[in-house]
Amino acid sequence: MIRNRPLRFALLSAALLTLAGCGNSFFGNADPGEDPFWEERLSPQQRNHMQGRTEAEKKTTLRSLFGGKSESDAGTNVNRYLWNASLDVLNFLPVETVDPFTGVISTGYGTPPGGRQAYRATVYISDPSLDARSLKVALQTRGGGPVSAQVATQVEEAILTRARQLRARDSRL
Repeated sequence: MIRNRPLRFALLSAALLTLAGCGNSFFGNADPGEDPFWEERLSPQQRNHMQGRTEAEKKTTLRSLFGGKSESDAGTNVNRYLWNASLDVLNFLPVETVDPFTGVISTGYGTPPGGRQAYRATVYISDPSLDARSLKVALQTRGGGPVSAQVATQVEEAILTRARQLRARDSRL
């Protein structure tokens, strides 16, 4: 019984230190607002994502560290193959804005190779799955009119085909 006492003490101490590191009761407050330099350690992308959030939303919780989303998360997961395929297929259009957190790519006007009509596109990727339902493409001509449904369908099919090619290439690695 006496020989087990050091082992018990070591295990109990390790468990308490582990739990204390997760909370804020033993070693001070774990609130990022208490550390005046916590925002300086963020990358520019993280700073942009944190703008407009309240102090309560900026706190990191144990659930958020292991993939659990809080109700305040406004972003969505974006399928990387659809994202990259959209940029590849529409590479003749100048990119105006991109938001990987919401899945929106907005382009300016551009003429496709061999074409004579200028188009502008807005791509919305709404789901992390590689599926046609996850992709929405809105095309507009320079005059402000919509394009035909056939052209929009062809662009969506080209993006989906390219996304499948990218996924197949990655699965071979």
